[in-house]
Amino acid sequence: MALPVRQQLLYWGIAAAIFFILLWALGNVMLPFLVGGAIAYFLDPVADRLERAGLSRVGATVTISLVAILTTVLLILAIIPTLIQQLTGLINAAPEIAQRLQAFLVERFPELSDSTSTMRQTLAQIAETVQAKGGELANTLLTSAMSLVSAVIFIVVVPVVAFYLLLDWDHMVGRIDSLLPRDHAPTIRRLGREIDTVLAGFVRGQLSVCLLLGSFYAIALMIAGLQFGLVVGAIAGAITFIPYVGSLVGGSLAIGLALFQFWGDWVSIGIIAAIFAVGQFVEGNILTPKLVGNSVGLHPVWLLFALSAFGSVFGFAGMLVAVPVAASIGVITRFGIEKYHSSLLYQGTEGRIPHKSAKDEAAE
Repeated sequence: MALPVRQQLLYWGIAAAIFFILLWALGNVMLPFLVGGAIAYFLDPVADRLERAGLSRVGATVTISLVAILTTVLLILAIIPTLIQQLTGLINAAPEIAQRLQAFLVERFPELSDSTSTMRQTLAQIAETVQAKGGELANTLLTSAMSLVSAVIFIVVVPVVAFYLLLDWDHMVGRIDSLLPRDHAPTIRRLGREIDTVLAGFVRGQLSVCLLLGSFYAIALMIAGLQFGLVVGAIAGAITFIPYVGSLVGGSLAIGLALFQFWGDWVSIGIIAAIFAVGQFVEGNILTPKLVGNSVGLHPVWLLFALSAFGSVFGFAGMLVAVPVAASIGVITRFGIEKYHSSLLYQGTEGRIPHKSAKDEAAE
């Protein structure tokens, strides 16, 4: 006999409260395990494909680990120093860019030549603020990253955790399935499959889109000769998960820098604009439909809210669990709405056959 609904809600509520209390109290301790788990979840389909190709689970895990290590080393040696250098250069060039913009505006609007002009003072203040705040932000990001996630965690703990979780992933899923309450196991499995579909479609798919599109923008812009092409590509790729925002922000930044660098060379400026037009077409018609799908059920606004809320309360560890929790809440909400639509509360009594009384049956 199943437990009463009220008692079940009490137990599940206590379990959720314990989880969030542990996340709040042990966030920094749990961080490498959360990162390792996220990496293992992301790479599990790759391991499954390698197994279907004939490799054992151990062989598939070792192969993935070697490729991941090689990729990480190449990123550290080749891309990350250049990215930091270009970001610093872009921040330092902000005052010069603002002066060029000011000279351009003064040429077309002579009234701005007055040193007491509000617009001129505003432009100067914007340039100084961008340089000061931009440098402060860059230093803060680098310092926070190094202090929050130490080199030991990324170099030792996270890869080890990810390796063993990926190696035992199927076994762990089977063990968790065996612990499900028997009365609710089919429903929990269904919800789990839907949550996995959402996460696979959004997290794996959208991350792949961000990496592919960011790489395309960065490589194409650098080939086109844009001075800060790698930074612009990284920014555009990082915010691609917000529809249209990534291409708009990246395109505006790239075209603005192109106007500063190639003023008068309209062919080069047109090439920069064409790169983002091609990227937007490829994203909307090829990458997103193939890798993400049209109905993953995780709206970008809901995702941004979850990231902001969990990040502010639980820190970086909270940001890692924000997406799975947001996906779970979305799936459970849709499940509740489905049950509501099939309930008497929603459908009412209209159309139901009224119960006949004994008097009516005798009259018939």
